Amino acid sequence: MNDRPPITLTSCDYERLTQMLMLNKYRTLPGIDELQDELDRANVVEPEELPNDVITINSTARFLDETSNEQFEITLVYPDKADGATKISVLAPVGSALLGMSVGQSIPWQVPGRQKLLLKVLDVKKPDNE
Repeated sequence: MNDRPPITLTSCDYERLTQMLMLNKYRTLPGIDELQDELDRANVVEPEELPNDVITINSTARFLDETSNEQFEITLVYPDKADGATKISVLAPVGSALLGMSVGQSIPWQVPGRQKLLLKVLDVKKPDNE
């Protein structure tokens, strides 16, 4: 896990995700332990202290999978807002991996049943209401 970059979360996202992970319906999902590990190592700040280039819930992120050289753009959301296409749940492997990362950072991430991904953040757009 020492090959993971530092990440930053807002106190709001941290608290909501911590509470969510205590719910029985999420506790047995694959990848939950990895998300908990990310929460445990995060630098938690107040929302107004968060740099603009950090991926939070409701951010739209453009990233590169350096293993396949494919680019993707997703909006990171809570599970009830996910559509599996452009709105990706924070509980999905890619969602957990990208949470709290900033532009220019890369992270290796194991996806169940697939090879390890190497994700690099290229751009972050905050929602219009922030």
